[in-house]
Amino acid sequence: MSRVIIGISGASGAAIGLKILERLVQTGAIETHLVISPAAERTLASEIDPDAPARARALASHCHDHRDIGASIASGSFRTAGMIVAPCSMRSLCAIAYGQLGDLLTRAADVQLKERRRLVLVARESPFHLGHLRAMAQVTEYGAIVAPPVPAFYLKPRDIAAIVDQIALRAIGLLDLGLEALPIIEWQSGQA
Repeated sequence: MSRVIIGISGASGAAIGLKILERLVQTGAIETHLVISPAAERTLASEIDPDAPARARALASHCHDHRDIGASIASGSFRTAGMIVAPCSMRSLCAIAYGQLGDLLTRAADVQLKERRRLVLVARESPFHLGHLRAMAQVTEYGAIVAPPVPAFYLKPRDIAAIVDQIALRAIGLLDLGLEALPIIEWQSGQA
């Protein structure tokens, strides 16, 4: 069974991280390791509902405290298929880019880079200033994939849930797990 780390940071778009977790659990083939930052706790509760942080924890195979930099996922010897940080705040992205690894989320991301494993950062901010762009270029040079949550409007999504699902599936696809058969929710009336 493959292992995937899901980090949820405090940026807006918390539903994307939750949907990624739901989709990975749905496969029955992925062991999930979840890290939620304190700011993400608040964002999950405010953007989704007060029970969203607990729901995310209940879905995950393993939950890790963001302060526990000695957790299994902070070690290169803990083999994974990669990590997705969704949403990825600019604070988290910059911390990863510049080695400011003060919590488990950023440490686990750094481990993915040093071990040459896939790291997908669903960077959530707009517009970007030059510092954001430089940090994105830097993590890309280290091997990360920066994937802002840009909707595929050509798919004619019928609602926000379809947009969130498409972005989640795109992020999962970037890990190259061989899960091409993940079911897609309805994009528009009458289409699957």
